[in-house]
Amino acid sequence: MKKKMLLLNLYRFKPKVGKTSLIMSLVSEEFPDEVPLRAEEITIPADVTPERVPTHIVDYSEAEQSDEQLYQEISKANVICIVYSVNNKKSIEKVSLVSVVPLILVGNKSDLVEHSSMETILPIMNQYQDIETCVECSAKNLKNISELFYYAQKAVLHPTGPLYCPEEKELKPSCIKALTRIFKISDLDNDGILNDSELNFFQRTCFNTPLAPQALEDVKNVVRRNMMDGVKDNGLTLKGFLFLHTLFIQRGRHETTWTVLRRFGYDDDLELTQEYLFPMIKIPPDCTTELNHNAYLFLQSVFDKHDKDRDCALSPEEVKDLFKVFPYMPWGPDVNNTVCTNEQGWLTYQGYLSQWTLTTYLDVQRSLEYLGYLGYSIIYEQESQAAAITVTRNKRIDLQKKQTQRSVFRCNVLGARGSGKSGFLQAFLGRNLQRQRRIREEHKSFYAISTTYVYGQEKYLLLHEVMPDFDFLTETDLSCDVVCLVYDINNPRSFEYCAKVYKQYFIDSKTPCVVIAAKSDLHEVRQHYSLSPHDFCRKHKLHPPQPFTCSTNEAPSKDIYTRLTTMAMYPHLALSDVRKIKTSHLQCIVHARLRCMCACNRCTYCLCQNLLKLELLRSIKAQLRTVVFNRHMAQADLKNSTFWLRASVGATVFAVLGFAMYRALLKQR
Repeated sequence: MKKKMLLLNLYRFKPKVGKTSLIMSLVSEEFPDEVPLRAEEITIPADVTPERVPTHIVDYSEAEQSDEQLYQEISKANVICIVYSVNNKKSIEKVSLVSVVPLILVGNKSDLVEHSSMETILPIMNQYQDIETCVECSAKNLKNISELFYYAQKAVLHPTGPLYCPEEKELKPSCIKALTRIFKISDLDNDGILNDSELNFFQRTCFNTPLAPQALEDVKNVVRRNMMDGVKDNGLTLKGFLFLHTLFIQRGRHETTWTVLRRFGYDDDLELTQEYLFPMIKIPPDCTTELNHNAYLFLQSVFDKHDKDRDCALSPEEVKDLFKVFPYMPWGPDVNNTVCTNEQGWLTYQGYLSQWTLTTYLDVQRSLEYLGYLGYSIIYEQESQAAAITVTRNKRIDLQKKQTQRSVFRCNVLGARGSGKSGFLQAFLGRNLQRQRRIREEHKSFYAISTTYVYGQEKYLLLHEVMPDFDFLTETDLSCDVVCLVYDINNPRSFEYCAKVYKQYFIDSKTPCVVIAAKSDLHEVRQHYSLSPHDFCRKHKLHPPQPFTCSTNEAPSKDIYTRLTTMAMYPHLALSDVRKIKTSHLQCIVHARLRCMCACNRCTYCLCQNLLKLELLRSIKAQLRTVVFNRHMAQADLKNSTFWLRASVGATVFAVLGFAMYRALLKQR
């Protein structure tokens, strides 16, 4: 926590109550022989104070200062100490005329009387809620001098006002709300009870020390004696948790509750601090932000914690329960049309992680805020939730090195209005045209994100539908890893927009582009453009238009999305080979280099795949397997080392010959 400068104004309304003597006794640790009208301003270093906070002490003198100067000092103060003399009833009566926040009542000269002034002071304390405490001391014999300044510090660092209502003798609503969030975060299994393991974790997190088993039982016994439902199944319920903090405050241990609140990110007004919610994170230009492995593990635990029916999906009620630790609902209905859902429209585990990935990529500050609400830095014992973020390296370095460590790739989808962009996005989430028609207009999303697999690696592909305002395309609309230009084959004016966008923005770009011939189930008409889509792609050395439709009985094919992710991962292949080689040979080279599944039947990869899939080869393999098993499985010489040596040599020779043939075909291509 940031160190605070405390300003203590000690002032009087009746002369000679001993306020200046208190300051001088504190500094010199002895009673002064001569007392000036006003002590000089002094600062007590942080290392000599119990709370490790520097303390600035300001004295006030009626003889030397005006009322205006008094008000100026009061406005600067963090706490006001009002000094009265315990042997002077008139000075006590003057105290009842003042109410400044926060206040410490100081009864000085306790060495001159044998009785306490508390009976007279208690009605005043009950009348003014802003009075934190009252302490009797003596500047002459140094009684309670250190305690006075300790209580003054405590009144600032651990005030009662925001936490507790003395009249009602209960916690204030804002305090209950904050402690409830803390309880839910600490309830790691979401069963509504803090068991011994969770209580120990909570204790270690807030106070850096676990509770002994007997101490745990003592705490629960205290709650049992005072509440019927404070302990359940030998664990602490929310009511019991709140009761404990009420008890701490009533017994004057405000610092315990404040330590818990500040560890979980709260300020003096019981609001989460900006430093907690938005930790500093540097993002250089042309770099992206992703969640790291620990962040995904944390989010997985949050999902499992709230997936009570264990169906690998979050129902609307489970989503609401998950976000109870938030001050607002962060996800709207459009989220269900941005990520994968089950047949009921509930967020699946994959969709849940995809939404988090999308938020981190598009708005990392919001992702940090969300992780802060969920308590990532507390649960994972990190300095801040910035530890959950990976900032990728510059894309230009990826191009130079011809490899990338990124996991999220962005594809901007452009096309004329009605060309099928929205359908292309929803098809990526496994929704055919029939399911897409159920989506309400106000719940539509301009984003879709899900996972694809490239070389066996799971990657996220983020599709962004760009609005078709040709003259208002922003830098964000143009900045991506791969571009999809979508046109409707049944609309003669649809392709013209794609051609103009490509020539205006992407013809000299290093971003791979793919033309999508959408609604391929419909009749193809001639486009009203100087070149046909195929001729346009041939002229500009692009892939031929890729036919696509989402008007299917089953979920649409995802092959095109895998290809887009591959091109985004390896733009140097998609660009250098595409633009240097004839279009007719393009697929062969790209597929041979990237090992993508295709059906061109011309590239080396396809030839080898076809060879392995030959019916003749399959039948030979089946016959060999039958012969081996029939001859050897029932015979004792199956265990003979000679048989296994022959089998191993034969398999090795076959593998070497197969690999040599593959390399020969690859070189020939």
